[in-house]
Amino acid sequence: MRELAVRLGVNANTVAAAYRTLRERGVIETAGRRGSRVRPKPATTGREEIRVDVPEGVRDVADGNPDPALLPRLAEAFAAAAAQSDREPVLYGHDPVEPELARLVRAALDADGVPDGPIAVASGSLDAVERVLMAHLKPGDQVAVEDPGWGSLLDLVPALGLRTVPVGVDDEGPRTDDVRRALESGARAVIVTDRAQNPTGAAVGAARARALRSVLREHPETLLIEDDHGHGIVDVPLHPLAGATRHWVFVRSVAKAWGPDLRLSVFTGDAVTVDRVRGRQRLGPGWVSRLVQRAAVRLWRDGAVDTREVAASYGARRDALVRALAEHGVAAHGRSGMNVWVPVPDETGAVARLLHAGWAVAPGARFRLNTPPGIRITVSTLTAQETGPLAEAVAKAVGPAPSRTYV
Repeated sequence: MRELAVRLGVNANTVAAAYRTLRERGVIETAGRRGSRVRPKPATTGREEIRVDVPEGVRDVADGNPDPALLPRLAEAFAAAAAQSDREPVLYGHDPVEPELARLVRAALDADGVPDGPIAVASGSLDAVERVLMAHLKPGDQVAVEDPGWGSLLDLVPALGLRTVPVGVDDEGPRTDDVRRALESGARAVIVTDRAQNPTGAAVGAARARALRSVLREHPETLLIEDDHGHGIVDVPLHPLAGATRHWVFVRSVAKAWGPDLRLSVFTGDAVTVDRVRGRQRLGPGWVSRLVQRAAVRLWRDGAVDTREVAASYGARRDALVRALAEHGVAAHGRSGMNVWVPVPDETGAVARLLHAGWAVAPGARFRLNTPPGIRITVSTLTAQETGPLAEAVAKAVGPAPSRTYV
C-alpha cells in the first residue's frame, strides 16, 4: 500500500480506503500477508449465467424447479386472505408477523426439535440468510459454505464482502473435519443445509448431527445458519444443529412445497439475532406482506399439500434415476430432495454431449468452489418412461464416475 501511495502521489490512507472499498464490493479478495487478488469476475455477475440454453425439442432437467403439478392452487387461499385483510387491514405499526402463522410455525418447529426462539418472516431463504449474515459479520469475515453448494449462496457471500471457506459434503451433509478446519482457521459463520441439499441431495443424519454439534460447541461464538428449504418435500427426518452455538438461525422456505413465487420463508433463532434482523428489516421493506402470510396460513390449515405424497413422488423419481445410473456403472448421489448429482471427469464435454443427445443438465460449475467436476439433474418432472433413456444418455456422455465421493 505504501509503494502504491508513493507511485500515485496520494496518502497511504487513501490507498487503504480504496482496497477496503474493493474488498467490500467483492472485486478483490485479501489473504493477509499473501496479499490481495482480483476476483475472476465481479461477485454480482452471478453463477446463474453458467447455464445451458435449452433449444426447442431438448428435455430440460436442469432448472431446479418443483413439479408444478404438485404445487397447490393459490386462488382460494388468496381470496380468503384478501377477505380477512378487508375485515382486518394491516397498517403501519402492526406486528410484522401474522400471529396464526407464528403459532403454526412454532408448533412445527417444536415437533422437529428446533429450540425455542422468536419467529420472523423474510422474502425467501436467501433473503433471510443475507439479513442474518449482515446482522453479525463485517466485510472480510470468513463464512464456511458447503462445496458443492447452492449457487446463489456462493454468489451472495462474496457480494456482501465476505470470504467463502469451502466445506466438503457427502451424503450425510457437511464433513465434520472440514467444518472443524474452517472454524479453526477463523470462519465466523457456517451455513448448513439440513435436507435436500442443492445440488447433491445430502441430508444430515443423526450421527453426523451429533458430530457437528460437538464441533460447534467448541466454537460457541460461531454464527450458525441452518437452511431447511426442503421441508415439505423430503422423506428423511430432521436433525437440527440449532442451539449448539450462542448465535443461530433456523430458516424454512415454502418455495419448494407451495411455490417459489410466494417469496416467503420463516425463521427462528436466538433473541439477539432475530431482534437485529427484524430491526433492520423495519428500516427497509418494513415487513413481508401480511396478505401473503395469511394466504400461507390458509394453505397450511387446509392441508393444501400432502407432504408425504410429494416426498414420495420426488423420492421415487430420484431413486429410480440413481438406480438406473448404477446399472450403467455411473455413481450418483441423491439422498433427498429433487436433484441428483453425478461426478464426471469432463464437465463441459458431458454437458455438451447430453445436449446433443436431447437432454439439458445443469453444469456443476454453478455449484462448485474446489469440488471436482459434476453435473446436476433435476428429477422433479422426470417420468418413469424417461428414466432409462436419460440414464443411458448420461452413461454414454460421462462414462463411469471417477469416484463415489464429492471431493
